[in-house]
Amino acid sequence: MSNSSSITQFLLLPFTDTWELQLLHFWLFLGIYLAALLGNGLIITTIAWDQHLHTPMYFFLLNLALLDLGSISTIVPKSMVNTLWDTRDISYQGCAAQLFLFLFFITAEYFLLTIMSYDRYVAICKPLHYGTLLGSRACVHMAAAAWATGFLYSLLHTANTFSLPLCKGNALGQFFCEIPHILKLSCSHSYLRELGLIVFSLLIGFGCFVFIVVSYVQILRAVLRIPSEQGRHKAFSTCLPHLAVVSLFVSTVMFAHLKPPSISSPSLDLVVSVLYSVVPPAVNLLIYSMRNQELKDALCKLISQCVLKK
Repeated sequence: MSNSSSITQFLLLPFTDTWELQLLHFWLFLGIYLAALLGNGLIITTIAWDQHLHTPMYFFLLNLALLDLGSISTIVPKSMVNTLWDTRDISYQGCAAQLFLFLFFITAEYFLLTIMSYDRYVAICKPLHYGTLLGSRACVHMAAAAWATGFLYSLLHTANTFSLPLCKGNALGQFFCEIPHILKLSCSHSYLRELGLIVFSLLIGFGCFVFIVVSYVQILRAVLRIPSEQGRHKAFSTCLPHLAVVSLFVSTVMFAHLKPPSISSPSLDLVVSVLYSVVPPAVNLLIYSMRNQELKDALCKLISQCVLKK
């Protein structure tokens, strides 16, 4: 039996043992990763470049793109390297760093999505108070609070998780380092403390989810009262992308962690984990660009100017 002091590396769960399928996994992840880099990079560049997009909604969208880049860069490159070199290992320190960074980015993103729902609620339901409630200073403070909360949350969970003695081997049932799979290796009842923190975090997360749902219910009620069809279309075009991102993120995370053990399997766990950890950062660009005419116009203007300069 080993303990955490003797563990120098963890073994991640491979997607497949067949070399041809490993290559397919590599190229699929490479395509998703490049799409995420390009898409979120374009969103960041366009919002920073176009003065007309220097509004609270696009400021939060820029922060969301940064968090998406961070979360996907934390886990996908390591998975691709392991696949290409036909290995499963990740160092003890690397696992701790990966867990910390991934928790940091997804937690900050979830709180940022909550703030974005509030932004849309004020913009549509209380437009006369929008400048007062969501001034530039207030927006910076709210975004900073989301980042700081993500940092403190990930620091607390990472320190608590890696302080536990581990004596059940070093093989993780996931393709990246995640708390539930590390807790399975613990041989101490101290892991109940971390489970308690997770339950407390889920309660906070559920509170944010309720806030988001209530905000969008109020938004939909207000939008349906707008007499102008063009006004309704504009309101829907800015709100539906936010709702789609929140729904995709929350539904996949909840299914991954709350599904009954009877339907759990390594292959299903891998697919679901990809849906909440890899897919959202890559599809956010499509969701926002397809529904947001202002962003599409600014992006086309930026691309045309770059082409003309060349």
